[in-house]
Amino acid sequence: MKLRTFYRIYYRHRVKKASIILKIYLLIIIPLKYFINFFYLPQKKDLDIFSKNHAHLFNKDLNFLCEFFNSDKGEKFKNQYDKPSKDKKEEVVSHGYAKIYEKYFYKYKEKRLNIIELGSFYGNASAAFFFFFKNSQIYSADINPDMYIYRSKRLKNFFTDTSSRSSIENDIIKKNVKFDLIIEDASHMLKDQILSLFILFKILKPGGYFIIEEIDFPEKREDMRVNQEFPDLKTILKKINNKENFESKYIKQDEKNYFLNNVDFIKFYRGNINEFAIVKKK
Repeated sequence: MKLRTFYRIYYRHRVKKASIILKIYLLIIIPLKYFINFFYLPQKKDLDIFSKNHAHLFNKDLNFLCEFFNSDKGEKFKNQYDKPSKDKKEEVVSHGYAKIYEKYFYKYKEKRLNIIELGSFYGNASAAFFFFFKNSQIYSADINPDMYIYRSKRLKNFFTDTSSRSSIENDIIKKNVKFDLIIEDASHMLKDQILSLFILFKILKPGGYFIIEEIDFPEKREDMRVNQEFPDLKTILKKINNKENFESKYIKQDEKNYFLNNVDFIKFYRGNINEFAIVKKK
């Protein structure tokens, strides 16, 4: 993790709200805080090497793998979102999505798929997918790709800003890769969730799945929607299920038409804490 990323994640919001004197103080101590936390950062791990001595992980279920690699998609995890120096010995209840995902994806686990997760953070979910989908290529897109700690011939990690239409188009669409599974787990902002689904749906393969995690965030949290904008993605998808019209300034007309003509089903689920949606393409 670079100093710029450390600042962006843990201090930028505080600096924005701080008085001039507090701003000066924070900008002085942040490099020191970074130096202290640097020694607690997770170590880089080569999964091609790691898997040779841990081949049994290829036979584990997805929830086990998420918990093993400390992904919040499992039933429990140690909070990875605090500063690295914070004590993380205690496991807490997590989203619990993995058990539901496995019901959909177990039959595909031996296939050669292209999978992308938007919002990879340290890449812990990528490591779990590496062992669960043992023949698949795993892509990870994040606004802070320097945080990613895993390496493999089957892993690809790169920058994407899901709040930016141009970034999604230039950093993902232009790779000319079609995906079997897309998981949106980035900022959870109202705009970003809508852009990600309607722009990327066209590069989802027929029969593929698009998952939007924490789809209820914009509905429940004011900080997840700018100027209290509506509709959020959850509302839009419910309108589609009810065959009602919807409008959003973030969706182009051709994207709307393409989605409506190619969506197979939309289903909502509740995990331990938040909701997610699974969208299947025809």
